[in-house]
Amino acid sequence: MKAKTAMIVTIVILFFTALSVEAQKFEQPVLISSAGQSADVKLVKMLAQRQGLNATTILMAKSADLTGFKTLIIVPGFSSKGLGAAGISQQEEMERVKALIKSANDLKIPIVMIHIGGSARRQGQSDAFNQIVAENSKFMLVVKQGDEDGFFTTISKAKNIPLTLVVKIAETEIPLGNLFK
Repeated sequence: MKAKTAMIVTIVILFFTALSVEAQKFEQPVLISSAGQSADVKLVKMLAQRQGLNATTILMAKSADLTGFKTLIIVPGFSSKGLGAAGISQQEEMERVKALIKSANDLKIPIVMIHIGGSARRQGQSDAFNQIVAENSKFMLVVKQGDEDGFFTTISKAKNIPLTLVVKIAETEIPLGNLFK
């Protein structure tokens, strides 16, 4: 019985994922950057490569780096280790992210938020990054575990931003690719 229920839930999620992804299309080339310096951005880079996207990853992208790109993917999630490796404070990272988002909006470069960190990249210091990126995105792709409290769903509904929830990180690959095909 549990297996049948899980299968039905998976089919329903995939059906609605297909519908929401079909409604939204973005252009390449793509710039992928982090907001909070978590290692999640490296997984998104790999998923984009597997989908054959024309994507460049710059972990600490700045406004000037947007030149020539048609879409900005931001992967939010706080990591003190990542910030330490980058040699910046949380405040400096937030200022960089805000400036990048403002520039993308000014240049009319749509932002796609991909949150794959699940509950480990939620609440605490991560949610300031999650919120600013989510509220400024044109599309959100989120691993369901990161939305157990409805954080991204609430933003999606309030701002009328399409949201696709997937069960596992690996399930973000196809919806990501479909955003650009």
